[in-house]
Amino acid sequence: MRVRKAAIPDIKIIEPEVFADERGYFLESFQSQRYMDVGIDLSFVQDNISRSTYGILRGLHYQLKYPQAKLVTVTKGEVFDVLVDIRRGSPTFGKWFGTILSDGNHKQLYAPPGFAHGFCVLSEYADFYYKCSDYYHSEDEYGVYWNDSAIGIKWPLDIEPKLSVKDAKYKPLADISPNLLPKFEVK
Repeated sequence: MRVRKAAIPDIKIIEPEVFADERGYFLESFQSQRYMDVGIDLSFVQDNISRSTYGILRGLHYQLKYPQAKLVTVTKGEVFDVLVDIRRGSPTFGKWFGTILSDGNHKQLYAPPGFAHGFCVLSEYADFYYKCSDYYHSEDEYGVYWNDSAIGIKWPLDIEPKLSVKDAKYKPLADISPNLLPKFEVK
């Protein structure tokens, strides 16, 4: 597997080795030791799959008391996946990183704790698969407004995205109380 660093430290783009022939393909989607060797040294405790149709935008989500690292990929379709650094005191606070994940490129994105995460669907539908380092706690779910002009995410949609009621009500990052944001920790 090949690992590339993103413009924001701690984010990793993983390109697994794909063995393809006329029958199809095989790839190893996770192997604990290999991921530890590239700095992803944690236990994943929950796997999730969502299916969404074109124009759906999910996010930007995070948990505060139970922060989750995520390893995300797309098994069918294509999404634009986004991470925003929301760690108070981080040198990249408020900066975002986005990349295309698809069943064609097989990329994975490692989202460290302390980042808000979201994606929009660019294909007819997409199956989004992700591993989480902590359990989902509904009482601990927070979010940042998807179209915060101060963050300036360039969502590649040619329509107004379809949002959940909850996601449409999130506030811009500047309007979120600092005690509701994770703190940057020097490693």
